[in-house]
Amino acid sequence: MPALNIEFTEEELAAIREAAAADGKSIKAYVHDLSVREQQRRRFVERAAKFWNEHIEEFDAAFPEEAPPSEGGAAA
Repeated sequence: MPALNIEFTEEELAAIREAAAADGKSIKAYVHDLSVREQQRRRFVERAAKFWNEHIEEFDAAFPEEAPPSEGGAAA
């Protein structure tokens, strides 16, 4: 299985060791899970933003009081 060697400062490693212990995991499992969750979070945010951008007119039509004023409109 592929692996990485990652360098940390003593302070960074101490914080990671503490966080891993709080989660009841080894440092290796903690860093693995954290990196996978971050990748999943980024994918979710990208897809949510894409969905929002594809459906913004529908949201604005359904909730006109929440729609931002048009650029050509008068400022409040």
